[in-house]
Amino acid sequence: MLLTTGQAAEELGCAVTTFRRLVRGGLLPGLSRRGVRVMVPLNVVQALGQRRHAPLDRLDAQEIAVLRVDAAKQVQEPDRNWIGFAASLAPEDLLKALRGWWRCDAPSVAAAGVLPVTLSGYVVAVLTGLEAWEKNAQGRHAFPHARLAGYVTDLATPVQHVTASSQTDRMLADLLLGSRLVSHSGGAIAYVPAPAARRPGKEA
Repeated sequence: MLLTTGQAAEELGCAVTTFRRLVRGGLLPGLSRRGVRVMVPLNVVQALGQRRHAPLDRLDAQEIAVLRVDAAKQVQEPDRNWIGFAASLAPEDLLKALRGWWRCDAPSVAAAGVLPVTLSGYVVAVLTGLEAWEKNAQGRHAFPHARLAGYVTDLATPVQHVTASSQTDRMLADLLLGSRLVSHSGGAIAYVPAPAARRPGKEA
C-alpha cells in the first residue's frame, strides 16, 4: 500500500512540510511517483512511527544541544558547498555542512560532548569533538575540529554508518542514530534537558 506525503504526515502526526524534509533528505526507501505526487510505502511510514526515542538519560549531561537542520542545499562558501543534511553526501561534505555556522551558546553545545543532528525530529547524524569553536562577525559559531561520529542513510530500516574511530564516539553514534528526538527552537540549535537532570520528586 502506498501513501501520499500528506497521508504519511497524517499517519505520523506531523506537518506535511516536516515529512517532505525526510523525502528531500533521501532518507526514505521505496519511494515512487504517481504523476507529480511522491508515494511512500505504508511499511516505511509505520517503521518511522516505531523509531525509539533518544535515550538522553544515558548521556552524562544535564542538557543536550540539538542541531536542527533542513535537507541539504548548495551554498557558495569558501569552506563548503552544502549546508544541511542529505543521505547522498560524502562523509567529508556532510561534516562541513553540519559543523557551522550556527547561532548558539557554544560552551553549552560543547558541554555535553556530543551534538545530535536532527532532520524532522529524527537523529540523522552525530557530531563529537566540540571542545573548540570559532565566532564570525555575524555572531555565529562553528566547531572546526568537530568529528562526524556517524550518520543515517535510511531511517526506515534504519541503515547507520558509524564513522568514528574512538570507542566513545562509536558508542554515542550507536546510541543516538535513527532515534526520535523532539526539540523546539526558533533557531538551528535547541537545548533539551536530559531526563536524568530532573530533580527527585518532580514530575516530568
